Amino acid sequence: MLTLLHTSPVHVPVFDALRDVDHPGLALRHVVDESLLIRARAEGPESVAQDIAAALAPAVAEGTTAVLCTCSTIGEVAEKTSAVLGVPVLRVDRPMAAAAAAAGRVVVVAALESTLEPTAALIRQEAAGRPVDLRMVLVEGAWERFEAGDRDAYLDMVAAVVDGITGADVVVLAQASMADAADRTTCGIPVFSSPRPGLNAAAAAAAAI
Repeated sequence: MLTLLHTSPVHVPVFDALRDVDHPGLALRHVVDESLLIRARAEGPESVAQDIAAALAPAVAEGTTAVLCTCSTIGEVAEKTSAVLGVPVLRVDRPMAAAAAAAGRVVVVAALESTLEPTAALIRQEAAGRPVDLRMVLVEGAWERFEAGDRDAYLDMVAAVVDGITGADVVVLAQASMADAADRTTCGIPVFSSPRPGLNAAAAAAAAI
C-alpha cells in the first residue's frame, strides 16, 4: 500500500485519478493535515518533523510500504522521516527536479514563497554539480485564490505568469496544485509539474518492498 501525505484535501482526487490511469489496482491511503503547512510557513519546515512522523506512523503500522509527500514546502523534512518510519518516504517533486536539472535555464514558479527555495535547492541537488541557471518567480495573489477555493482563477493566474516567461529552457511548477496550469499555457516552453512523475516513483517504491 502507498500512503500519500497532503497538506490540502484538493490533492486527493488528483492523485486518485492519476492512480486510476497509470496504476490501476494500486492501493492508496491519503493522510491530510493542513496544519503542517501552516506551521511550516510560520516556524520553518523543520518544526513539523515530529508531526509528520506521527501523522504517518499509523499508516505504516497498518501495512504501508512507501509514502509520498505531495507538499513541496515540507518535502525535504518528510524524506528524513524515512529512517524513523522504516519505509521509503519520497517527495513528489524530486523526479520533476531531476528532469529540470538536465536543462540549462530553469524558471521555478510558485504561489507560496516558502516553496521557492526548497524547490531550487532540490534542483541544485539533482544537478549534482552541473551548472544550472535558476530563476524564481512568485505568482503574487494566487495562493489567496487557492485558499478561497477559486481553482480556476488560481490556475489562470499561474498560467498567465508562465506565459510571460522568456529566456528559459524549462519552467517548473513548484507545487502539485499547479499541475493543471500547464494545460492553460501557450508559451511554447516545456512546463514540468510534479504529480504524475512523483506518483510513478512512489508506486515503484511501494512495489519494491
